[in-house]
Amino acid sequence: MKNRLKVLRAERDWSQGDLAEKLGVSRQSVNAIETGKYDPSLPLAFTIAEVFDLAIEAIFDPKG
Repeated sequence: MKNRLKVLRAERDWSQGDLAEKLGVSRQSVNAIETGKYDPSLPLAFTIAEVFDLAIEAIFDPKG
């Protein structure tokens, strides 16, 4: 699934490690989500949306 995670993270000057810490996951998990190798669970997707204060649909594109 395509997502805007890398762009949103860069806009805030957060490293993958910074975001991983906020989400309670590993940096490798953040990398895998950003590169489309892993789709987050629904609870994790909600947490990501909450961290960025955006709707899930503003971050993830299920058609991608």
